[in-house]
Amino acid sequence: MAASGSDRVERDATMLEDGETAVRIASLHVYPVKSCAGIDVPRAEIAETGFDLDRHWVVVDGDGVFVSQREWPRLALVRTAIKGEDLILRAPGMLALHVGLDRVETETTVTVWNDTVKAWDLGALAAQWMSDFVGTRLRLVRFDPDSPRTPDPAWTQRDASDPAAAAFQDEYPLLVVSRASLDGLNQRLAARGEAPVGMERFRPNIVLDGLEAHDEDHVEALSFMTESGPVVLRLVKPCIRCPIPDVDPATGTTGHAVGDALAAYRADPRMGGRLTFGMNAIVDEGFGRSLTVGAAGGARFAFAGG
Repeated sequence: MAASGSDRVERDATMLEDGETAVRIASLHVYPVKSCAGIDVPRAEIAETGFDLDRHWVVVDGDGVFVSQREWPRLALVRTAIKGEDLILRAPGMLALHVGLDRVETETTVTVWNDTVKAWDLGALAAQWMSDFVGTRLRLVRFDPDSPRTPDPAWTQRDASDPAAAAFQDEYPLLVVSRASLDGLNQRLAARGEAPVGMERFRPNIVLDGLEAHDEDHVEALSFMTESGPVVLRLVKPCIRCPIPDVDPATGTTGHAVGDALAAYRADPRMGGRLTFGMNAIVDEGFGRSLTVGAAGGARFAFAGG
């Protein structure tokens, strides 16, 4: 199932395990604040909960329940940056908000889907900034590394003594998408007379070259050799898609073109016919190591023949 043409990835055959397909990391992405704009990074360190600082902050309502672009698409306009020891938030019409990476104020709890975990409120200034921009009363809170969330073991196949961990991601620590999958979607959008969309709408952590469209659906594991040792990622569950890919990241407005196009070909029987795009992944090996853009790796498919 290796991609052809300009997307083909060449890799020394001696570096591939039997049955692996060569892949390459096309881009890496970190989203410090859940549902706000992400950061394209040349290198990403792998922590217990996925990429370092990925979804380590979240916006919550007055009850401590997370909010996202599903309810407040204007969150797409909040740009994030990491500079020195600060998380910096910028948004149209707002002065930049600087938040120390290790800053915490008041202990609180946060509910993300079915999980309620300990977290740290970042205080009145951050709350006012977020509330003023979005237009409703909100607060900004920080992940407590002593209170990670546990992805569903039915999918991760991890023993209770060694569970996978996540921060404020929807459930799983990493999301993997092939660039060919986006190309295929954009071809379908063009056939419908719609404009192409960027990968930022799907909020992946890792974008791959070397696979045909949606080959990642059938990949069991990805392996990369870094300067400090191997990284092994296991793709465990298709990513069910909500309306967020129909939020324009440039304007914060919603449409329906992406969802309509996906509905025509991405109903996934593994997920009861719900629409999927990309694969959720967990880390089997490589904590403390870093992936880099351009790194070559191998994809092992979950069935014979690739």
